[in-house]
Amino acid sequence: MAIHIPGLIAIIIFYLLILGIGIWASRKNKSNSKADSEDMMLAGRNIGIFVGIFTMTATWVGGGYINGSAEVVADFGLLWCQAPFGYGLALIFGGLFFAEKLREKRYATMLDPYQREYGDLMGALLYLPALCGETFWSAAILNALGNTLAVILDLDTNIAIIVSAIIAVLYTILGGLYSVAYTDVVQLICMFIGLWLSVPFALTHQSVESITINATTNWIEPVEPAYIGVYIDGFLLLIFGGIPWQVYFQRVLSSRNVRIAKLLSYAAAVGCAVMVIPAILLGAAGASADWTKTSYPKPEEVSQNWSMILPLVLRYLCPEWVAFIGLGAVSAAVMSSTDSSILSASSMFSRNVFAVIWLRITGRKAKEIAVVWVMRGAQIVIATAATLMAIYIKSIYYLFYLCSDLVYVILFPQLTCVVYFKYSNTYGSLLGFILGLLFRVLGGEPNLGIPPTILFPWYTTEQLFPFKTLSMLISLITILSVSSLTHYLFTAKILPQSMDIFKCFEDKPKNEIEFQEPPLNTAQGKDNPSYNEHPDYYPQKGKSFDLTSN
Repeated sequence: MAIHIPGLIAIIIFYLLILGIGIWASRKNKSNSKADSEDMMLAGRNIGIFVGIFTMTATWVGGGYINGSAEVVADFGLLWCQAPFGYGLALIFGGLFFAEKLREKRYATMLDPYQREYGDLMGALLYLPALCGETFWSAAILNALGNTLAVILDLDTNIAIIVSAIIAVLYTILGGLYSVAYTDVVQLICMFIGLWLSVPFALTHQSVESITINATTNWIEPVEPAYIGVYIDGFLLLIFGGIPWQVYFQRVLSSRNVRIAKLLSYAAAVGCAVMVIPAILLGAAGASADWTKTSYPKPEEVSQNWSMILPLVLRYLCPEWVAFIGLGAVSAAVMSSTDSSILSASSMFSRNVFAVIWLRITGRKAKEIAVVWVMRGAQIVIATAATLMAIYIKSIYYLFYLCSDLVYVILFPQLTCVVYFKYSNTYGSLLGFILGLLFRVLGGEPNLGIPPTILFPWYTTEQLFPFKTLSMLISLITILSVSSLTHYLFTAKILPQSMDIFKCFEDKPKNEIEFQEPPLNTAQGKDNPSYNEHPDYYPQKGKSFDLTSN
């Protein structure tokens, strides 16, 4: 099939527009004479309410969110479309219980508190599930855009995914969080207009019967009792596995103050709920359509290829000009999340892995220019890995769902303990990591070709028991119990200091970098209204858990 030239020109113009905005926004970083890697990660901690709400919402409402929600509504029914509601609650709980805790201490990444409490090695180890989560997320996003470009513009799917990845890398390298945040404003507006504009045309197409007719058969199917355990497991995974993300905390930590950080979380939860409505309606239209009455050449294949349902609806149930605008909406959704995800993973690698290794090997802090270039190199590697996954794993919603799996089982209990349990230490963290991962892997993962070793209750041909939540609880209980036990044994001198191999219970050496918290119960402390804004109430850059300043 010939490439649709007008559509291709339209999408090129759209990308050039976004790149132009990104270039303009990146000058805010370059205009700062003290700009460094942390400025690229956090935009000078100067994100306000307006831009913050847009960038927080646009980051979550990505291509996987939009395309995946339409896919699962058409394939399994509305009740199985858990991600929008799960992630919405994740944003609310993140704002309630975690945003203030991390923002008031001026961390730069989500891994900073781990390295502060558990040491460099454990912090680097915890980077691995965070990296997997961000990579799966990016793969889902690239898959979504690749499928959309393939259907609407008649591009080969693999070529479309590869080209999309290249564009995403170029855009991400451009200007750090400054470019990401300001382009998110335009991208979210494009998403809102493009998706809602498509809805009335799709619902009123001659091949689509009213979605209220046979709704319980087409797109509102009940959850079978046998799958209640799986349903609950998935919902809890999305809620609590949706919190420990650098892409979320990057917005929290870049906010001007704690109040804005929390407000962004709540507002983004509302934004996610609003933005999923058109995707659900488009998925319902696709499930209710008689595709033999459309110009789609292979109508019999629609039910075997629900992952393509959103672009199919845009092209074959909407006028051509509407399809192009809808393509712009999906492209905006992809760009708004891809740049954020790749930037987040590369930020953690450059700061919490590379800078730490460099310091331990050479005894000197890494130069800022080195950290910045390592960050850019990491973006290329991560985007390449995500591209390969997007090509070989075809279900968008599965990728979108899988990206929270390891984050839920491993990182959520770790984050909860490091924030709320003062006795947590490296021993509990390491053993909790190992046991949580072990039980999760032994439960199997058919989509990755991993057979189950442990057959949990109700097993038939698949795991019906909520074993992912069980794995998370095992990890959480292990961290709490082992940390408490080792704390007692060492502080009570039952075990000698020489057995403390992780040095959790000895005075830190004088040359170790300390994290200095702001004053609390003083006139310039927490009770002062300017506590969250005045830079003098925080340790200065280069003195507070900073491994990269020169």
